[in-house]
Amino acid sequence: MPETGSKISVQVSLSGFSFRITGEEPVSSPWLGAEKLFTAPEFRKAYDEVEISLLTPKVALVPEIFFNPSDARAALAEVAEIADTDKIGTIAVPEYGAVLVYSNSIDESLSRLISQTVFLKDGSSVEVLPEMYYILRDLAGIQEHNRILASYRDGYLFLAIAQDAELKLCNVYEAVDFTTAEYFIFLALKNFQLNPEVSSISFRTPLTEDERLSLYRYFKGVEEL
Repeated sequence: MPETGSKISVQVSLSGFSFRITGEEPVSSPWLGAEKLFTAPEFRKAYDEVEISLLTPKVALVPEIFFNPSDARAALAEVAEIADTDKIGTIAVPEYGAVLVYSNSIDESLSRLISQTVFLKDGSSVEVLPEMYYILRDLAGIQEHNRILASYRDGYLFLAIAQDAELKLCNVYEAVDFTTAEYFIFLALKNFQLNPEVSSISFRTPLTEDERLSLYRYFKGVEEL
């Protein structure tokens, strides 16, 4: 069994997953194919904390004062393509006084399989939540004036930007490759007049060495949370 206080965070997309374990023996993985789920020993343990996020582009952030649960589907339909059969979920984001409306219906089953494989120590499972929820949560914990946090996988860039406690941007971009993802990052920074040379950028998804080096050309720091 893992050490007391151990936590596993798993990120899932159409092409596979990655995970990070914190505790006395931290472990992090690169992006892995779905088949690795059945051989990774880390998925045959129970943990004090479990987080499973799905990189779904079907998300919309609504200010809490304007949110009406009966309008959740309509709010999401304004910014994402959703089907009549898509299940809609909502979760509060108190750090920014908002509610995240989302759908995990992206034609994948890996996230559900992981939620039925990785358990808490009391034997219970956890709900799969959208990656954007964790981005917003972790963004609030970054100790810098300019806070920039992103995830990238399978043609989608998930990006949130804040200055201190003020949220400036929360968006998902279609980006066919990492170079295109960088373009959208720099475009967003330019729109808010943020200088990357005095800012750090953090990613929740694992970066390749080439991606990390490319970002270091522009930012003062590059972190993986």
